[in-house]
Amino acid sequence: MTARVEKVVTSGVFALDGGTFAVDNNVWLVGDDREVLVVDPAHDPDLVLDAVGERKVTAVVCTHGHNDHINGAVALADKVGAPVLLHADDLELWQQVHAERPPDWTIADGELLTVAGTDLQVLHTPGHTWGSVCLHAAEQGWLFSGDTLFQGGPGATGRSYSDFTTIIRSITSRLLDLDGSTVVHTGHGPTTTIGAESPNLPDWIARGH
Repeated sequence: MTARVEKVVTSGVFALDGGTFAVDNNVWLVGDDREVLVVDPAHDPDLVLDAVGERKVTAVVCTHGHNDHINGAVALADKVGAPVLLHADDLELWQQVHAERPPDWTIADGELLTVAGTDLQVLHTPGHTWGSVCLHAAEQGWLFSGDTLFQGGPGATGRSYSDFTTIIRSITSRLLDLDGSTVVHTGHGPTTTIGAESPNLPDWIARGH
């Protein structure tokens, strides 16, 4: 059975450095009618669980440790019996939300996650946070970018645990060399493609944020 991508939009609050902001998050389900991998289960684990249905959840993957990408991860994982995955460089952020419950294991650059016959390679793309990752399904032409790359530019770097120069380096060295037709499934907002975003790199650098 061919794997597919499904999106669930959840709403809640992003909180960091003493500020709070209302946000809508994209939660991604990758799989088929039998099993799925869940990317960034934000805010409303029951809504995500409804979308999963009776399917097996192979893993709950967090692209980074900001609260609005991990706050539903533990509740969802415990309900479906799946492990929670996060890059080790974001454990400090994770502990701000889930102090008593560490991730089940940490993912590393180059690691392959497989669901429904589809391989997703972990790409470590620091900058938005130190442990930010993207998931690349090369054969299908999918990239799950978390908050590293959006339609219109890189993720925000004006808060703790972030750096603009680093995110530009990550996008340039890890993402913009992917096939231009690669569909970028972002952490917030609309989907885009590598080809649509790559010409804008000089403008992003000029803006410096």
